[in-house]
Amino acid sequence: MQTLDILERLIAFPSVSRTSNRELIDYVTQVLSEVGVTCELAESEDGTRTNLFATIGPQDRPGVMLSGHTDVVPVEGQDWNGDPFELRRDGARYYGRGTADMKGFVACAIRAARLAAGRDLKTPLHLALSYDEEIGCVGVRRLLDALGPRSILPALCIVGEPTGLRIATGHKGKTALRATCTGHASHSALAPEGVNALHLGADFMACLRARQTVLAAHGARDTAYSVPYTTLHAGIMQGGRVLNIVPDHCTLDFEIRNIAADDPAGIVAGLVEDAAQITKPYAARHPHVGIEIAETNAYPGLDTAQDAAIVALLRDVTGNAGPAIKVAFGTEGGLFHHSLGIPTSVCGPGHMAQGHKPNEYIDSYQLEACDEMLARVLDRLEVGL
Repeated sequence: MQTLDILERLIAFPSVSRTSNRELIDYVTQVLSEVGVTCELAESEDGTRTNLFATIGPQDRPGVMLSGHTDVVPVEGQDWNGDPFELRRDGARYYGRGTADMKGFVACAIRAARLAAGRDLKTPLHLALSYDEEIGCVGVRRLLDALGPRSILPALCIVGEPTGLRIATGHKGKTALRATCTGHASHSALAPEGVNALHLGADFMACLRARQTVLAAHGARDTAYSVPYTTLHAGIMQGGRVLNIVPDHCTLDFEIRNIAADDPAGIVAGLVEDAAQITKPYAARHPHVGIEIAETNAYPGLDTAQDAAIVALLRDVTGNAGPAIKVAFGTEGGLFHHSLGIPTSVCGPGHMAQGHKPNEYIDSYQLEACDEMLARVLDRLEVGL
């Protein structure tokens, strides 16, 4: 079974985040069982989605884990030239939702797992496939819970997000938060008697922008990133129902993407103080007015040392002797490293510039190069790390 055969099947599963990936995982389980590989599942609470974990080779020692996610971003509102869930070839490019992010790597990893089953590995190969990564590395946490108590964990991890097969040793952490603004409703003709929750939200957004300006101008730097400082971003603001009522409720969803030198908790503490200052003038007359900030999701950054064993392995199997990079997007790599202590790097086929867009694609030579990289990984595992 070739990578393109597997990729064609994977693309045909519309495994958009928050929807079931069971049919996709059932397919992977089947193609691995054909070569004698047993898969373990770590399901979501409602049983509609699941992670997959498999070990190929000796079970009594740690090996190298290939990690990827099975969910993709939605296609609604995008102008595609064909069916997003049908793999199409045009010249040297393969089009379809998830080709770059990141079913291309997943297909290569499944093929590698099938090949590994026919080899006498001294060190095992692990395969980890997760769900709901695109909404904040949500699904993989169920897999972390399952793996955490084990005495034997993978020794090294390759997260196959698209890097053009360059070795990435870092990405920023992400903290997603919601500011809930509570005002005081009134008739709009008597607006000064009320407290407009949208105005509270706007004042809070101004504080976000002010703190972003300070971070950009004076904050810590990591020049390996294209945006070398911690960022604050407001993504969703909602409030109000009709024009002639002063709204008493507003929510603002925002995020912090921090470099390793910055502590997001300290930034949040500053924003809590900002919120208190915004609402302080209303305390005497409207003590219920306030801005509450709550974390909705978070995952840690990744900052792997340049001389780590996983980096050395990837240099060997890719032939890439150049400097490692850091990527703008997040991955489950930070969770594997921080929660389970598994040294991790990101390296996979394709480019994120082609992901999340209409007519997403991956170049054929990237898939071929990834197959070659994973073949060299198997060669290493056959003689032992």
